[in-house]
Amino acid sequence: MIAQMVRDFAEKEIRPNLNKWDAEEFFPVYTMKQMGELGLLGMYIPEEYGGSGMGYFEYATALMELGKVCGGVGLSVAAHNSLCTGHIYYHGTEEQKKKYLPKLCSGEWIGAWGLTEPNTGSDAMRMKTTAVKDGNEWVINGAKNWITHGLSGDVAVVLVRTGDLLDSKGITAFIIEKGTPGFSAVKIKDKLGVRASETAELIFDNVRVPEENVIGEVGMGFVQAMKVLDGGRISIAALSCGVARGAYEASVKYAKEREQFGRPIAQFQGISFKLADMATQVEAAEMLTFQAADRKNKGLPMTKEGAFAKYFASEVSVTCGNEAVQIMGGYGYTKEYPAEKFLRDAKLMTIGEGTSEIQKLVISREILK
Repeated sequence: MIAQMVRDFAEKEIRPNLNKWDAEEFFPVYTMKQMGELGLLGMYIPEEYGGSGMGYFEYATALMELGKVCGGVGLSVAAHNSLCTGHIYYHGTEEQKKKYLPKLCSGEWIGAWGLTEPNTGSDAMRMKTTAVKDGNEWVINGAKNWITHGLSGDVAVVLVRTGDLLDSKGITAFIIEKGTPGFSAVKIKDKLGVRASETAELIFDNVRVPEENVIGEVGMGFVQAMKVLDGGRISIAALSCGVARGAYEASVKYAKEREQFGRPIAQFQGISFKLADMATQVEAAEMLTFQAADRKNKGLPMTKEGAFAKYFASEVSVTCGNEAVQIMGGYGYTKEYPAEKFLRDAKLMTIGEGTSEIQKLVISREILK
């Protein structure tokens, strides 16, 4: 039922606007709010906080369906759910949950999450953005980069340094609302893919944040972020599966219709074997993703399984996007056909929320304990 609902919505509200949003790098805020009304922006948040009260199977399924149509819109839903909303739900106080989660789950507010900085991506503990205590407030200075919904977001969860450099207990998470003096954003333009998802740089110029906006304990932000990213990897894995399956299904359709040498190209072994490889890899990626989701639902450790899923599924999405372009030949190289967009959107999956190299680092640490 979840799959059918999201599929119907995506076909009606997203697909007709797909190429326009991509060409203009337009973030469809209205469409996000529509998805909030459908319950897609707080899927695993309990109903008492305004969420849908579902689990990670339903969440992953929704992202797979969105990814089959538009990786950009899917990315926005993933970032909103797993990062901003998820961080507040898993680590916030009861007061913070009651204040922010209902607005985030309904789509009234859109959430952002800031960890990466211009000079620190994977090496997050070298962040330069700082917060200094001043009475009952914290004064934040610095910048964050590559932040989804950085411009349109109504609230952001931001990780900043409150202790010594390279101290994993020296980073703290803050909730910062849009409109706070000194808090601004600049849109990042001309991205390769996921262009319907807004990306921005956040700037903090003596931003004053009250004590009650600290999430959890001071100094525990990095620890919280690593747990948030564990769940976030499942969402990107699911989105990757959707992009991969979208590319695969478009390839099957094209291969059955396109004729060369008097017959559909699907009948040539060179093409049918490509489709067989794509189908196998997509199925395997989905199984890894649901395995991680199952452990998340049960409250079991899933760092390794999440990394398995994110690493494999993201790489499969690129492979399927690339093969889709190849199967469609010259047409695949044009925007008239969907293959090139799948390929462009897929590449972000191997970078965002932990690169493939970081996933291999996580996996190797887990298996060598």
